[in-house]
Amino acid sequence: MSDKSPSYGLLSQTSGIEETKSARFQRHLPASIGFQWLKAGWQDLFHRPMPSLAYGLGIFLLSLAAVAMLALYGRDYILFPALAGFMIIAPLLAIGLYEKSRNREAGRDTSLREMLLVKPAAGPQVLFTGVLLSLLMLLWMRSAVLIYALFFGVRPFPGLPHITAFLLTEPVGWIILGVGTAVGGLFASFAFAISVFAIPMLLDRKVDALTAMGTSTALVWNNLAPMIVWGAIVLALFILCAATGLIGLIVIFPWLGHATWHAYRAVSDTQA
Repeated sequence: MSDKSPSYGLLSQTSGIEETKSARFQRHLPASIGFQWLKAGWQDLFHRPMPSLAYGLGIFLLSLAAVAMLALYGRDYILFPALAGFMIIAPLLAIGLYEKSRNREAGRDTSLREMLLVKPAAGPQVLFTGVLLSLLMLLWMRSAVLIYALFFGVRPFPGLPHITAFLLTEPVGWIILGVGTAVGGLFASFAFAISVFAIPMLLDRKVDALTAMGTSTALVWNNLAPMIVWGAIVLALFILCAATGLIGLIVIFPWLGHATWHAYRAVSDTQA
């Protein structure tokens, strides 16, 4: 009588299939490869830099206008969540930068007009992805308001100077920061996984939005070490932008956009 029952053989076969599928998304990249992507992105940025810098200036002005609108209409209480939520939709906003990097690979130059009027291979699937990312950002902002309400109850927002001092100097403020960071980290990690390669893929290939997001998640999960380092690099540079009053977006946003294209090219595969 055989030692292996039919069910054992089926389980082994299923396990083998899963391992094969997982191997399709593994690239065995060093954890520090993100710095090579930054170097390649820097080269793209300063190859005919004006379109990229103009693109970054446009992102800066849009961000400044959004902050001004929040302050003008008394919505400054969601300023911090809105700044964090910006990272969720940033891959979508950078699609024109991916186009410049893609054209440079092919030996073509790209004008600012071509970057703004980019035509993705996936067509309207990019818009569908953008709607999903925007909804995710709104959900995060609503969660941040609920966290505030849980700790402060239904009371008027005391203003940014007061709340900033409270968060940084009071023990309860530290708890709020910890909870907010943990919840925001979950949102950011999920958004990063589904979008970091999905938007470049929708530009580059004719695939549907859900396939692109699923593939992006699989690529991130199966190349976790380099992607954690890359996520940390992106976060550090975004914090630098915030510390400069968002002026740093003019250079850092296009730099990261071009670098993300090289990350996509290194991690993606035509058969993945």
